[in-house]
Amino acid sequence: MNGIDVHVQRMGGPGDVPRPVVVLIHGMLIDSLASYYFSLAPQLAEDGMDVVMYDLRGHGKTSRPPTGYRMEDFVRDLDALLDALAVNRPVHLVGNSFGGAIAYAMAAAHPERVASVIAIEAEPPGRAWAQSMYEGLVGEEGGLVVREVKEWLRENPGERNARPFRAAGRVLDETALAQEIPLSSLLDDDLSAIRCPVFAVFGGASKLAAQTGMLEASLARCRTVVLPGLGHSVLVEATKETYALVRDWLLGQEALALREAR
Repeated sequence: MNGIDVHVQRMGGPGDVPRPVVVLIHGMLIDSLASYYFSLAPQLAEDGMDVVMYDLRGHGKTSRPPTGYRMEDFVRDLDALLDALAVNRPVHLVGNSFGGAIAYAMAAAHPERVASVIAIEAEPPGRAWAQSMYEGLVGEEGGLVVREVKEWLRENPGERNARPFRAAGRVLDETALAQEIPLSSLLDDDLSAIRCPVFAVFGGASKLAAQTGMLEASLARCRTVVLPGLGHSVLVEATKETYALVRDWLLGQEALALREAR
């Protein structure tokens, strides 16, 4: 698929009766589909959803090509994945952190394939996002995120829980991800290309929560929720609350679609 092997897990499955398809997109570097496998996925499948999780290129058990890490590459992968799975109805995209940026970009590039976007601690891939990616991945001294990962690896070489950091180190050392992501094609600041409903969840202590007003003003159908006292790791710090928010949004969107179809 686009020259790489993609690791996919599916829970709930299509079945005989059509189910809402929910695609879970994980974050960058210290992340993989496992973050959903142990949080939202099992419960959403029990709720009757057809849940699809996959490792992004360069992450988890998916191939790690040396190049091909601009936002448009991640969008092409998701589009090809839906084709490979024979998904022919609009899907709900749930994206955490960088995964949320992919969800926004997918909704803009392929509006016919996206029923709604749920962005958890994420921002649309516009100019502010690109600047943040540059500062985190490249910057004047190698990028804050890159420095933190490599410093942790130096200081904790034998830690049993170091696997995600070692994986992140391999991505940074073996690919052009850090250099290519800031060069991605960007969405216009007015976000006019995103026409589907959007549900954005933020931690109150996260700097990303400042986006709420902009998102609600720019997107015709947008709801935002800020969880007080939480930082960027909302999915980990408040798994049950996040699940309830996601479930209620998905059920509400499906009910609305049924009413509109009558």
